Amino acid sequence: MSDIQTPEDYVSSLDPARQELVGAIRSAVNNSIQDGFNEIIDFGMISWVVPLERFPNTYNGHPTMYISLASQKNYVLLYLMAIYADAELSEWFQAEYAKLGLKPNMGKSCVRFKKFEDVPLDLIREAAGMFSVDGYLAALQHHQNEAKAQRAKR
Repeated sequence: MSDIQTPEDYVSSLDPARQELVGAIRSAVNNSIQDGFNEIIDFGMISWVVPLERFPNTYNGHPTMYISLASQKNYVLLYLMAIYADAELSEWFQAEYAKLGLKPNMGKSCVRFKKFEDVPLDLIREAAGMFSVDGYLAALQHHQNEAKAQRAKR
């Protein structure tokens, strides 16, 4: 996938079943995400990011990731960075998932899907639209400040 340049190229490079799954999740995010985030290919994934023009001082020179979507051998992975950066939002997400009668297959920073029937598109839409760029950057700054305060207490 190293020659993939656009999200459209990424989706079209997948087998038909994965195209449907990744395409549905991508559409859910694109239909709900607030203005100001850019959809790009970064780190070999479809990513919705804070543009470098808006926030250039990143630790790795890449735009700050908000959401990413990747197709791997066994799963489709959805990284919801704002949800995982906040314990309360993570609890909310898991509780909403449970209300659907589903148990999320979650990694440290992602939700994994094997089949279309397991994808809670409405919940993904809600999570994707939760933050504006300014709100997301403020939340990140808040978490960084909390981490610094915790380290200073040690």
